[in-house]
Amino acid sequence: MFFFCIKLYFFFKNFHFSAFNYQLFTIFAHRIMKKNVQNILFIIGLVSVVVMLFTFDVSWATLWEDLCHAGYWLIPILGLWVVLYTMNTVTWHLILRESGDVPFSFLHLMKITVSAFALNSATPVGLLGGEPYKIMELTPLVGTKRATSSVLLFSMMHIFAHFCYWVTAIVLWLLLKPMNVGMWILLGVSAVFCAGGIYLFLRGYKYGMVVRGIRWIGHIPGLRGWANRFAASHEESLHEIDCQIAELHSQSRHTFYASLVLEYTGRMMQSLEIMFMLLLFGAPWSWMTFVDSVLILAFTSLFANLLGFIPLQLGGREGGFALSTAQLGLTGGLGLFISIICRVRELFFTCLGLALMKVKIKS
Repeated sequence: MFFFCIKLYFFFKNFHFSAFNYQLFTIFAHRIMKKNVQNILFIIGLVSVVVMLFTFDVSWATLWEDLCHAGYWLIPILGLWVVLYTMNTVTWHLILRESGDVPFSFLHLMKITVSAFALNSATPVGLLGGEPYKIMELTPLVGTKRATSSVLLFSMMHIFAHFCYWVTAIVLWLLLKPMNVGMWILLGVSAVFCAGGIYLFLRGYKYGMVVRGIRWIGHIPGLRGWANRFAASHEESLHEIDCQIAELHSQSRHTFYASLVLEYTGRMMQSLEIMFMLLLFGAPWSWMTFVDSVLILAFTSLFANLLGFIPLQLGGREGGFALSTAQLGLTGGLGLFISIICRVRELFFTCLGLALMKVKIKS
């Protein structure tokens, strides 16, 4: 919850300027501000990609060798992520549709989705770039409060699905993998963490999370003053957004569960990326290979999210792959190979998302 509140702080700190104060500017001034903010986010993402390229912990020769070893498997890996981004967009579209008409094309929404994920990958603390960018793009089309509530609902669903995915991995390990004292402790701590996260999100869906999130931020040293001022000046708007969040769970249960199933299925499908690479190293086509892929991704994503303040999670994801593959009795070389291919794929879509920020699609 601490990390979620930190992200919420950066989210609203940026949002304060890009959304709530929208009505204070003329249309002309808003367009200038939007263009400037977009350019700033684009430059931040570009710099992060350059930093990533120059801090790669492997030689160019090793990188080329691994890419050649992956060969044609790079095509289904990249294709898989096109499907995953499409599913993310469908989830967001379902949430938007519950609050009114969607006056723009699905392709336009997908462009924003891919660019937002690229910014989240390239900027520190994740939500620092992508979520304010989404609100900035949607506000002229659907209004400030509707844009804000839909972005928050999608982010909550995305994170909530991660908790469900981690719980699945814990159950799979308990049922199918050997246990020792260290693993009992690790899985026990992970289970408590996931149970607490799921409980908090369920309460957030029932009663709203924005007001409570701002209050949590107020308990963080150094942020109390900002949280109190923000809550006091935007109390009515924050409560309205919370009401819209709660309505999805209480009045639109079919959309809520459809969104959750889509996001959870997306997390499970993401494991196929790891499975493809295990097959490259001679693993058999079997359901246990897929289970190993789920466990590797679950452990790595948990480890990487705890280091979410690092741009592109430099080092965190690589360490997660190394630790998770070692725990399953696989070679360290396999963990390094998986991390390199995943990093190349992430760089590809980050560059694509940044490029799409400069592409205009008719709504």
